[in-house]
Amino acid sequence: MTRIQQVHWELDMDYLGHPYYVSGNAIYHALGMQLEHDVHQHINASHGMFVPGQFGTFPEEHSQSGIRPYMGSSLPDVESYDDLFLFRHPDHPWLLDTRPRDGLNAHDIRFQSGMPALAHETIMGRPDDARKQQQTTRWYVNAYLHADDPDVLPLGEDVLDGLQFGGKRNYGYGTTTLKDTQVVDLEALDYSRLEDGEAFILELVTPFVLRSEYPKANNVDVPWWWSVDDEAQLRHRLEKVIEGGDVYELETVDHGVVVGYDGDRPVETAISGLTRVGNHSKYGFGELRVKPVTPDETNVKKQIEKPKSEH
Repeated sequence: MTRIQQVHWELDMDYLGHPYYVSGNAIYHALGMQLEHDVHQHINASHGMFVPGQFGTFPEEHSQSGIRPYMGSSLPDVESYDDLFLFRHPDHPWLLDTRPRDGLNAHDIRFQSGMPALAHETIMGRPDDARKQQQTTRWYVNAYLHADDPDVLPLGEDVLDGLQFGGKRNYGYGTTTLKDTQVVDLEALDYSRLEDGEAFILELVTPFVLRSEYPKANNVDVPWWWSVDDEAQLRHRLEKVIEGGDVYELETVDHGVVVGYDGDRPVETAISGLTRVGNHSKYGFGELRVKPVTPDETNVKKQIEKPKSEH
């Protein structure tokens, strides 16, 4: 049995850190302040995605349907593989089109002691004839944990509550409150969309580490089961892992990159992608989503697999 523990934190104060997510490394070390060493060493943490506490509608591939008030503020039940990614995509496709998506989907930036910080709430004005003159959107951090020792999970609410992420923590920044948590058995989920599919693409939910300055971290190439003609054509990004006062650079294939899938075990690959693959997977890197190729994505797969000579 492979279990993960989903965690949803509410930001109580502005966050000074990575602009796209709270790194799994940051979550892992925050948990280290609460756990005994022999328990902490078994924990693996995903990156934490920022989620606006807004109204939303479940995507077509989700096991549930309909509109939910303040969908982003809590964890819906998980029945299928696709349910796990509801809050793992930065453009939040579940946000209602009838609301100002571009405004609700972006943090306010507030400067704290000369440093840009992501605001823990977004306040927007409303028309003069509206019942309320402003609308406040609270922000949340969505992550999940898994463990080398299955008996370690779930972590108690007292351990998960009150964690701090990012910089200037001594001044109260990056404080959170545990809003919701639940345990999901990956092997009990519905994978029928993958089982019925004939062709697949892979979406990088978090960066995949190719080279690392971190001690004893191996340099790797992209996996053989990625359908990629030329690795150099993939979008790359420099990331960092911080250990104490030391900073180690990572060369990664950027999150959001989509490649073809050349493997023949999509369900097994999907589960591996959730527990993450490659260097520093313990700290959130290498999270993948397997998606069946639908008619509107056929051209995407053709472009991915197009021979270099045809470009």
